Amino acid sequence: MDDLSLPGRRQFGRLAAAAAALAGLGACSPSPQASPPASASSSGSPASASPAAPSPSPSTSATSATATAAPSATASGTLAPAVDSPARQLKRQFPLTDPSSPWVLVNKHHRLSPVTYQPSDLMVPALAGATADTLLRKVTAAAAASMFADAARAGVAMTLLSGFRSYATQASTYNSWLRIHGSVAGADTASARPGFSEHQTGLALDIGDGGACELQPCFAASPAAVWAAANGHRYGFIVRYLLGHDRITGYYAESWHLRYVGSELATDMVHRRIPTLEEYFGLPPAPSYL
Repeated sequence: MDDLSLPGRRQFGRLAAAAAALAGLGACSPSPQASPPASASSSGSPASASPAAPSPSPSTSATSATATAAPSATASGTLAPAVDSPARQLKRQFPLTDPSSPWVLVNKHHRLSPVTYQPSDLMVPALAGATADTLLRKVTAAAAASMFADAARAGVAMTLLSGFRSYATQASTYNSWLRIHGSVAGADTASARPGFSEHQTGLALDIGDGGACELQPCFAASPAAVWAAANGHRYGFIVRYLLGHDRITGYYAESWHLRYVGSELATDMVHRRIPTLEEYFGLPPAPSYL
């Protein structure tokens, strides 16, 4: 996800998205400024030139921030790939609701359980840009280290912008957006609700390249994003939120957001040309919160 120390860039990203039709963001929002830029829309929604925004929950006042961010009844029960889904054909199978599973599904219909889950094997990865604030799970860190090293050998600069984000941090971020927009509808266009972010699993990371397009739609054309999209599956990563699939994933395109799922699953998704985990597992789209 985004670098929490760079709050203004996310709002600017949505403005660029409207012009480029590369859509607003949402899953990786950083803590916002005390007030949004004057040129930003009051709702935080992308322009109509982009695909329609995911349907948010009913509006509420900013005073409901804490209650909104609290655990909800949308927690998943037993969840497994559909019988006829490609995932059933893989050699190894992993649960979709266990937060420690590399296949754990986190979207607007399925929150983590327990909602305050925190991985036990978080570590500072040996990656350019990594700090004590950019932790990853051990398996994610190892895969990312191999990917970054190979990218560098190919002449592609790649840096780590964000990794694990705790429930408490996401709650603070979400509530900040709620105070700005004054409604759940507005906040949901800018930030994932706490417990519904892939970053809380320690399996997701945001990459950058030190350029002006970091965390913005134009990053999709950068060498780092292009290389990661073409090669990430070799290390177990997929680009989780692809352009044009927001009505399935619930989020607009984020070319910097990589999710670790293991090389077998990631490679099979590429070979079958299946763009989302929801489709690969044969599960319903999750465009909005239940």
